[in-house]
Amino acid sequence: MTAPNDTPVETLSFEAARDELVRVVAELEQGAPTLEQSLALWERGEALAARCEEWLLGAKRRLDAARDAASAPGEDDR
Repeated sequence: MTAPNDTPVETLSFEAARDELVRVVAELEQGAPTLEQSLALWERGEALAARCEEWLLGAKRRLDAARDAASAPGEDDR
């Protein structure tokens, strides 16, 4: 088992958080040697999942804003 990454979750890009989450899940599925290590992996995984969701929600907001801007009448349409 590898030690959980010490990089602050809030600084990770979506891709980095997703890739690390995949590794954490794989390690949890294999079974950690101790309960403490399992808990540390679980906590890191929860934080990584939340970071991914944060990125996805931000992307959705940006897409919604772009759609709204594209469908709004422009200044020249008045």
